[in-house]
Amino acid sequence: MIVKALLIVAVVAIAAGLARGGARRLALRRVGLAVFALAAIGGVLYPDTLTWVAQRIGVGRGADLMLYVLIVAFLSYIATRFAHDRRTDRRLTDLARCVALAEAPPPRPDGR
Repeated sequence: MIVKALLIVAVVAIAAGLARGGARRLALRRVGLAVFALAAIGGVLYPDTLTWVAQRIGVGRGADLMLYVLIVAFLSYIATRFAHDRRTDRRLTDLARCVALAEAPPPRPDGR
């Protein structure tokens, strides 16, 4: 029982930490996170139900189903981070170019 309580507290704490943020965060991300948190809590409280769902969709055990869902979520996160980092790198490069051009000394009359 203590393990279940700790797992539920951990899921709620992680979900709350990830849900916080500015207006930039999409509502869809928050809804997905809430669904995931509720599913995780449901899996902790009712592991037999998770196994039942897993067997109905062709997965042997509930733990396997959770692993597959987490793999998909992790790969989605990796793809999202990669795209975000790529945009950030482009913006940083553009900013560095603008700063370099703004701070460049004017050309001398002799062309050097």
